[in-house]
Amino acid sequence: MAHPKSKISKTRRDKRRTHYKAQEPSLTTCSNCGSGKLMHRVCPECGFYRGQMAIEKAATV
Repeated sequence: MAHPKSKISKTRRDKRRTHYKAQEPSLTTCSNCGSGKLMHRVCPECGFYRGQMAIEKAATV
């Protein structure tokens, strides 16, 4: 089995792992109600997707 010729320092290891971070989800505005929503998803506020009613939302009283 292969073995490393020399020890990789913690600094060198951590430099390689700098790009392993979580990305913030990109938000867009709903074209119907203007609230923030995730891209390519149904709006949780009004239920519209791409200008059409996708799910029926219950009316709040």
